[in-house]
Amino acid sequence: MSASTPPATTPSQTVGPFYALPGGILWAEGPEVVADGTPGSFLLRGRLVDGAGDPVPDGVVEIWQADAQGRFDHPDDPRPESSSWQGFGRCPTDADGGFWFRTVKPGPLPAPGGATEAPHINVTVLARGMLNRVVTRVYFPDEERANAADPVLSTVDPARRGTLLATPDDQGYRFDIRIQGDDETVFFAI
Repeated sequence: MSASTPPATTPSQTVGPFYALPGGILWAEGPEVVADGTPGSFLLRGRLVDGAGDPVPDGVVEIWQADAQGRFDHPDDPRPESSSWQGFGRCPTDADGGFWFRTVKPGPLPAPGGATEAPHINVTVLARGMLNRVVTRVYFPDEERANAADPVLSTVDPARRGTLLATPDDQGYRFDIRIQGDDETVFFAI
């Protein structure tokens, strides 16, 4: 390589044998974004499945979100901090592709240009064979007005928005994630 030739970009590779899912990336609090008994807490449960609908038993699902007032733990946010808020959880999938988080419903968030983002939870999925993580969002069906005005959700084809809506259940909400196939969950390029 000469001094005038720029170095080549290193190609993407799948997660190597040194990185064993799911045990290689444990988070101390795991899926507990908030403690059991926290006012307003609920379980967000789901399954990670592939394009054929088969479970992905060795994936990792992460969430990060604002608190109930719509505040992220960020130094640029002038609002008072919650002393107990971490806003992050990580859960390895089980043999059936199942995952769960104990959390609270986030508040609406300020967005650029004076817009407001609907309450939502950000989700990252990592799994064997994937070159890069994929990112999606969980929206709540009882936030119809906020969802209709959300600047991110409004960019999604109306026929596909349902893949981003959680379903209420007896313990909170259910959100299944499908990677690949006709009914694939909408993922965002970030």
